[in-house]
Amino acid sequence: MTIAKIIESQAGGIVTCAAGDSALHAASLLAEKRIGAMPVMDGETLVGIFSERDLLYCVARDGAEALDKSVSEMMTSPAITIEVEADALKALSLMSRRRIRHLPVMEADRLVGFVSIGDLVKYRMDRIQQEAQAMRDYITLA
Repeated sequence: MTIAKIIESQAGGIVTCAAGDSALHAASLLAEKRIGAMPVMDGETLVGIFSERDLLYCVARDGAEALDKSVSEMMTSPAITIEVEADALKALSLMSRRRIRHLPVMEADRLVGFVSIGDLVKYRMDRIQQEAQAMRDYITLA
């Protein structure tokens, strides 16, 4: 299955922030939407990812003043991305290898989706269950 199929089934749009937004604003968005990360945009261009981890590292280093910094000062950049037509297992492998939990999904140079490791693990678990059921059905009919 491709990443396109996974993002097709996602409800809602992609929550993003701008590079010039304050860390406080971005953190509020993460909390309000109950998400762990979001793409950082400069107009239509993906410039990075802002995550709970980015915020935590900056707060640990700079204290409460970190909340007044801009997202661009603490985001992870450049973002590691995946193409929309890539296989879901390729994306899962990339995330495991690079030790990341979120991937912006690109079509040409345009952001078209955002997947988490949870999305991909759920896909993989569903596939395993389907294969196990098919095997049970085959054995029952034999």
